[in-house]
Amino acid sequence: MNTKNLVLMALLVGVGAALYVVTPGLVQGVRPDFMLTMMFIGILLFPTAKETFLLCIATGIISGLFTTVPAGFIPNVVDKVVTGFVFLIVILVLKKFVNNIVVSAILVGLGTVLSGTIFLSMALFVMGANLGKTFAVLFASVVLPAIAINVVAFIVIYPIVTNLVKRSKFKTSVSQA
Repeated sequence: MNTKNLVLMALLVGVGAALYVVTPGLVQGVRPDFMLTMMFIGILLFPTAKETFLLCIATGIISGLFTTVPAGFIPNVVDKVVTGFVFLIVILVLKKFVNNIVVSAILVGLGTVLSGTIFLSMALFVMGANLGKTFAVLFASVVLPAIAINVVAFIVIYPIVTNLVKRSKFKTSVSQA
């Protein structure tokens, strides 16, 4: 693992944390997760198990610390780890197609669906959090808008990051493609 790559991953997590903290909650304190978008960008840039594990744990812990959902720490960590590794597997399987921004944006949307489903399931059914709403209502009012927000954020941020990475000496899947 390269120090430059660690710095870039830390910057992605930091920007995601800043965006996550300032984003208002939609329903019962549940809010869209920009850290997830940054984690997906990090996995696309560094598609290895080691980097994915590091990104998932850092993203899960930080989003768990800043969550406004009761009993939301453990669901955040579990959600990020499972979603991150599923995303990595899909990226490795679709290696030829992920350089296309449309394909990557669709994968980010699907990853957000998976993440939201895991998080809400863990929070409601495993941790027993009383969010005052049913799974379906929370999914419709939080996860569906989060999909749109994350995809738009990805479409805006990813080309900027990839252009910066291509100009620098970072060794990523984008700069070596």
